[in-house]
Amino acid sequence: MKFISQYKLILFVAIIFTIFYNMSFFKNVISTYEPLGINILYICSLVIVLVSFIVFLFTLLSSKYTTKPLLIITLMTSSFTAYFMDTYHVVIDHEMIRNSLQTNLSESSDLFSFQLVIYVLLLGVLPSYLIYKTKINYRPLKKELLFKISTLFISLSFIVITILLFSKFYTSFFREHKPLRYHINPIYWIYSVGNYISKTINSGPIVVKKIGLDAKIQENEEELEKKELIIMVVGEATRADRFSLNGYEKETNPLLKKEDIVNFSNFYSCGTSTAQSVPCMFSIYNRDSYDYKKGISTQNVVDVLTNTKDIKVLWRDNNSSSKGVADRIDYEDYRSNKNNTICDDECRDEGMLVGLDSFIQKNKNKDILIVLHQMGNHGPAYYKRYPKAYEKFTPVCKTNQLEECTQEEVSNAYDNAVLYSDYFLSKTINFLKPYSKDYETAMIYMSDHGESLGEKGLYLHGMPYFMAPDEQTHVASFMWFGEGDIKEDVDVEKLKSYSNKRFSQDNLFHTLLSFFEVETEVYKKEMDILSDARKSK
Repeated sequence: MKFISQYKLILFVAIIFTIFYNMSFFKNVISTYEPLGINILYICSLVIVLVSFIVFLFTLLSSKYTTKPLLIITLMTSSFTAYFMDTYHVVIDHEMIRNSLQTNLSESSDLFSFQLVIYVLLLGVLPSYLIYKTKINYRPLKKELLFKISTLFISLSFIVITILLFSKFYTSFFREHKPLRYHINPIYWIYSVGNYISKTINSGPIVVKKIGLDAKIQENEEELEKKELIIMVVGEATRADRFSLNGYEKETNPLLKKEDIVNFSNFYSCGTSTAQSVPCMFSIYNRDSYDYKKGISTQNVVDVLTNTKDIKVLWRDNNSSSKGVADRIDYEDYRSNKNNTICDDECRDEGMLVGLDSFIQKNKNKDILIVLHQMGNHGPAYYKRYPKAYEKFTPVCKTNQLEECTQEEVSNAYDNAVLYSDYFLSKTINFLKPYSKDYETAMIYMSDHGESLGEKGLYLHGMPYFMAPDEQTHVASFMWFGEGDIKEDVDVEKLKSYSNKRFSQDNLFHTLLSFFEVETEVYKKEMDILSDARKSK
């Protein structure tokens, strides 16, 4: 094999990247700019700019010791990102990277497919091997530096000249169609990695800011009130429009419709991924001010409840984790048969109810909050999320390659998972009913985010919030109040009268404090969903 310069190698790789790794990008460009007339020139100019920019980036970072490793790592990573962008039409931003890193092996296996192997072999392994075997001719330092500067200058010139020649197009491209840039491979995922690091890595040890240290339960001196027993179910990827309670034509809530629940039909998530939404919903910060560093360095609402010394909190998880929410409270993992006694193809959400009687008995002199984090509708293998007995809607998509199924098949598999959640949630309510004699009982259900099922060509979730479709942010949520003393405090009928009002996960922090009648300076009445339905004592 002949020797070639590292800059020719970089140019060749840049062309390969542009042609073979950016199908998602150019597909979105063509859907925005119809390839007719002058638009054909605009699209061709994007090819020139993209090739030139990749050349500029890799040339800037190139050296005798970095060029090959840099290209190989980028090619391997980009083969994965190309697969997920082409297959599920997701965007690889810093939150998607965080969500991926916090996903467990079991969830990751649902994304494995033969097509992924083909992508990695053809776009990752094969070109990486060829680069590894390529012999690069490194010139003396001064000549190498001269060639480096020349390559940087030429590539930058191509970028500037092309943008100036088509300035009207690029003004529109950069200002009005910002989301298009999120599909550029490998530029955007490289940027996202840097963004993730800057938003995640701390310069020193994490010091958790304590909040609500003044928290205490309101005491009624006239009578001895019953203790609170509340279960909160954190759902997974359940969109509001797939609840028949919200008007969906398929009967996905046959059991819940029999219960006296308060359904919130206009409820919105804090994020579009579990890694964002779960810690955000329990956080004191609202969606606009929340970020990862604030979340991990500030106590959340379960900490404030614990600060009262009168409330016992337990978190049971059948999902990936609590995302840091339960770091300072009792936490139990129900993803395996070590704790979960109801497992077949996978461990079922209803297994989290087993043994709760013992926990309640052990803490009978305290108020109790139990959080159950569902596997729910975790995709893309929706057909695994429910036992066979709940396969009511057919035909069903029985592969993680959702694009290979019809939209009806994908929807049916997803809806069957909602149907099983209906059973689990109804079972949770019926678990609480006998306790209504001795406790003030209630249940809160709130999904972490929604899910795209092929609408607009999108699948799964995780789109940047500002461009996420309603399917990923409009979530299912409801409350159930036990028959007993709790209804002396909350006017359920009045709560129903404004349950169609727009609420979001920003309201949870203050609403949970309200459920337990906790007094603290961090409570905001205007953010409490129950405040207008509270009966004066």
